[in-house]
Amino acid sequence: MSPRGRPAPSLLERLAADLDGAFEEVVTEHQQALFAFIAAQCGDPGRAEETVQDAFVRAHRALGGYPAERIRALALRPWLFRIALNALRSSLRGRHLQLVLVETPPEGVDPAAGPEVEALRAAERERLLGALASIPEAQRAAVLLRYAHDLSYPRIAEVQGRPVGTVKSDIHRGLEALRRRMGAEVEA
Repeated sequence: MSPRGRPAPSLLERLAADLDGAFEEVVTEHQQALFAFIAAQCGDPGRAEETVQDAFVRAHRALGGYPAERIRALALRPWLFRIALNALRSSLRGRHLQLVLVETPPEGVDPAAGPEVEALRAAERERLLGALASIPEAQRAAVLLRYAHDLSYPRIAEVQGRPVGTVKSDIHRGLEALRRRMGAEVEA
């Protein structure tokens, strides 16, 4: 709330009114989610950091050319994911993919777990990374956006520039491929 009792303007309103003044807030609010998504996609934290920086530069340039009405109507988070995904695709053309998961323990998990528990977690994480790396990029991105970043199907479709039905199919096929891969490793 503002001092006069009116609701504070939304981030999009502030961006539309003062792009340079409000953009730092956009970076602060979305940088960790974008980094985690891109790091999981490319497997290189250094590349992920560069890609996210590039994505924010691209976003700032694009916003500078948008009229205020278009900025106010943006679905900001999916739009930023899409820019970051496109920036990653540009930087990865012709490169081999190696995935890594960002080390952020979920809430409620004991961060002081013993070495045996940590070794099991690391082994499970490696299995998941191997399985994720084995599925096609579009399926991997859709699965990560849905389950790691909690985006809705329409928002994922917006990020990937694909129809919602295709996104649902990619997620279904991606999960089936992961189950087969993870199950096959358990049986071997």
